[in-house]
Amino acid sequence: MPFHVEFTRKANRDVEAQLAWWVRHGRSAAERWHTRFIAAVIEALEGDPHLYPEAEEAGDLGINLRVMLYGRRRQVYRVLFTVAGSRVIVHRIRHAAQDRLTEGDF
Repeated sequence: MPFHVEFTRKANRDVEAQLAWWVRHGRSAAERWHTRFIAAVIEALEGDPHLYPEAEEAGDLGINLRVMLYGRRRQVYRVLFTVAGSRVIVHRIRHAAQDRLTEGDF
């Protein structure tokens, strides 16, 4: 079953914030990161989002929140999403070094 990936406003703002960080380190690197990040997230989650584990904070938040990791070394990002039927809703994107989500972050 193909899934449709949607980004919430907060997720889009998270991507914009990460992109701004990358721009400070070079526009071409930022463009590469953005293109590869969006393509990887969509490709992976359109395929089978159920392959990804439950996020650590899922129990605290009381929802079936899943996590996909993207990146390597010091640039790993946590893509936090839920699955509703054939929709995959990306709620937040966090750098792995950031604190875990709380209800206020959702």
